[in-house]
Amino acid sequence: MKLYNTLTKKVETFTPNEEGIVRMYTCGPTVYNYAHIGNLRTYIFEDVLEKGLEYLGYDVIRVMNITDVGHMTSDGDTGEDKMEKGALREGKTVYELADFYTNAFFVDTEKLNIRKPSIIEKASDHVDKYIEMIQKMLDEGYAYISNGNVYFDITKAKDYYELSGKNAEDLKVGVRDTVEEDKAKRNPGDFGLWFTVSKFANQDMKWDSPWGIGYPGWHIECSGISAQYLGEYLDIHCGGIDNIFPHHTNEIAQSEAYFGHKWCNYWVHGEHLNDKSGKMSKSNGEFLTISLLEEKGFSPLSYRFFCLNSHYRNQLTFSWEALKGAESAYQKLKNKIKSLDKTPDLHEEKIDYYQSLFKEAIANDLNTSSMLTVLYDVLKDEQLSDFTKLYLIDDFDKVLSLNLIEEEKEISDDLEEMVLKKIEERNEAKKNKEFEKADKIRDELFNKGIKLIDSREGTTYEII
Repeated sequence: MKLYNTLTKKVETFTPNEEGIVRMYTCGPTVYNYAHIGNLRTYIFEDVLEKGLEYLGYDVIRVMNITDVGHMTSDGDTGEDKMEKGALREGKTVYELADFYTNAFFVDTEKLNIRKPSIIEKASDHVDKYIEMIQKMLDEGYAYISNGNVYFDITKAKDYYELSGKNAEDLKVGVRDTVEEDKAKRNPGDFGLWFTVSKFANQDMKWDSPWGIGYPGWHIECSGISAQYLGEYLDIHCGGIDNIFPHHTNEIAQSEAYFGHKWCNYWVHGEHLNDKSGKMSKSNGEFLTISLLEEKGFSPLSYRFFCLNSHYRNQLTFSWEALKGAESAYQKLKNKIKSLDKTPDLHEEKIDYYQSLFKEAIANDLNTSSMLTVLYDVLKDEQLSDFTKLYLIDDFDKVLSLNLIEEEKEISDDLEEMVLKKIEERNEAKKNKEFEKADKIRDELFNKGIKLIDSREGTTYEII
């Protein structure tokens, strides 16, 4: 397996710390709003990486956090707290907000066939671990207390700028808009480990600590959860490229200060999804969610197919026309597969050949477009029986997760009557612009194993 390592800026042969076992950490969502499709592109690539590693024979232990406390809008230590801002916006407590959008996130990922990581942990559930780590960093001189808060001193970190390629000049006040003067810090780039002095007077999430009642900094959460469940040696850490600095940079600094040795060997980052105006975000232009794609008649798996046609390290530009083209190609692919003869006739001699090509595509820095090329080559191979093609397609779909071979499922008359009635209620709600009610009906059916499919011709359904 070869992967591009952000730490070394080159493609490297992947070697885990323990033979055959991959300890993998992926940054989870900050649950203050729905995930937009740019966020979800990152989770798709991480899903393919996990499944690809398994296809190559590795056992993967994957941990993901749910950030439900302490994430600032500037992605640093300044600005507004995203969770507090979201709670005020919606008239909920922070805990209610976190639960609502955590559930919404997993509804979206399930629609995209993104498998849940084996370990998922809320940031707010591990405060004791953060306190223990922070105390050790204070004891060993990596951190200091100033104005009631605890900060990490980046001058004590070895190779602090190695991951990002930045330098100290970038963090001077006035050089970047994102750098604000904080007179409590020894250095402009120092970051908060624990805040007791908060501008959020009525903040819901606060805990007692040796330094007073407060809350943890954003960066310590991932280090603490990773340390708790994956130990002191991490193989792969993933995320979007916007996490490289300051978040992942600060994770390295504090984790290596805590452990006293190199922490993670491979850093793998996915590129942005752009629209015509630039990087897609919740605050920039149209807020594109999976639900919006469905409302416009697109299947979530058409979006997954759209993403798989591009390498995870390439910027991808989204447009409705491009998605429409991907959906058309995806449906043609599924129709071709559906037409194959299922009569048992397995040509075992070519199975290894195509599986080896598929493994080569995975091992070539997770080249998803090459994986799809192997799939199309199987379909075009006239020397293969249809049954052999179906065998290989089903095998490849363990990684691609595009539901390329669907089992015929039956539905009872009573259940069908209920589903059709719910579809009618949902259509009426959408007509009356009661979109929250329409979403609730859709999610209710999804939780019962019924997936609604909106198209230009109307709404249909399938059993999942």
